[in-house]
Amino acid sequence: MPRILGIDYGEKRVGLAVSDPLNIIAQPLITLIREDSVGWWHQLEAVVVEQEIVTIVVGYPLTMKGTKSAQTEKVDRFILDLGERMTIPIDRYDERLTSVAAQRALIQQGIKASRNKEAVDYTAAALILQDYLDSRG
Repeated sequence: MPRILGIDYGEKRVGLAVSDPLNIIAQPLITLIREDSVGWWHQLEAVVVEQEIVTIVVGYPLTMKGTKSAQTEKVDRFILDLGERMTIPIDRYDERLTSVAAQRALIQQGIKASRNKEAVDYTAAALILQDYLDSRG
């Protein structure tokens, strides 16, 4: 069944989340570590194939004033690279305060966010994706 992939992009780690087959509920998937400039791309491409992804949603880090920042420009470059590698639609989705919300969600579950940055990343991806899914009605 076709699914939607949520991405929380970072220079060191890339959090991934996937929707359920009905595209109603997002769930955290994995965090890719960007130590190897090519290897993590292969992992991402494998996830897209294995999960039957039909759309990718990338968290878009605008400032609190709604303007672009240096991180926004890095995400723009990532989206361009992603578009060259993938033939499926890629949407941007405002991710303001998502990492903070992810840290709070982990703390509520008794997980120390400071010691588990990978969990923060895939949880943030799930929050981005869930907001996106909810916004579609």
